[in-house]
Amino acid sequence: MGGALQLAFVDSVNLLLIGVIVAVGVAVPRGSGRYGKTTALLIAGDWLGVAGLALLMLVIFDGLGEAVERFVNGPIFGVLLIATGVLTAVLAMRGGDNQALTQRIMRQLNTPGPLTVVTGLVLGLVQSATSAPFYGGLALLSASGVEQSVRYAAIPLYASVALSLPTLCAFLVALVRAKPNSAAGRGFAWAREHPQQVTAAATWAVAALLTVLGVIHLI
Repeated sequence: MGGALQLAFVDSVNLLLIGVIVAVGVAVPRGSGRYGKTTALLIAGDWLGVAGLALLMLVIFDGLGEAVERFVNGPIFGVLLIATGVLTAVLAMRGGDNQALTQRIMRQLNTPGPLTVVTGLVLGLVQSATSAPFYGGLALLSASGVEQSVRYAAIPLYASVALSLPTLCAFLVALVRAKPNSAAGRGFAWAREHPQQVTAAATWAVAALLTVLGVIHLI
């Protein structure tokens, strides 16, 4: 199960969701109370999307049974992790950021409410459905050998780990909003002024983690 949670953590480098959280922190006036409500509802919706899709995929992987076990226990799984890491590195070299998409999403977050949860739900579904670490972690969980009841009980933990970095980011932004002149505030200001560098660094980190996990699997 440890390997599954490692890949869930890699999946938590969700640059789009983190970018939206930062944008909310910038746009919402201090003292309004909207920042906490908006980010809480957004993350809750994202968690529901991740957990729901994770449950569905675990059912599918469990249904495949021995085929999944052979896949994750064989060398192909490690090779695919390395290949995904290399592809991620290529994306890092190409550069770019999610600012345009972030601004479109922000239009749905003017007032915290049910639409905020739905927006988070859609983000969670899309992020997970397009994430190789998400599927890899669930394949490992399916083939982990633990009892079925334990595997399905682990889905909330899996989703929570997959949302760990965005949640941490939300707390850090709250800290910066409270103390904008602190060291964290200055770092936040630098990151806002250099979005492409921040995106590239995070993408390189994901590439390195996936490559290392793939090499470890092959050894």
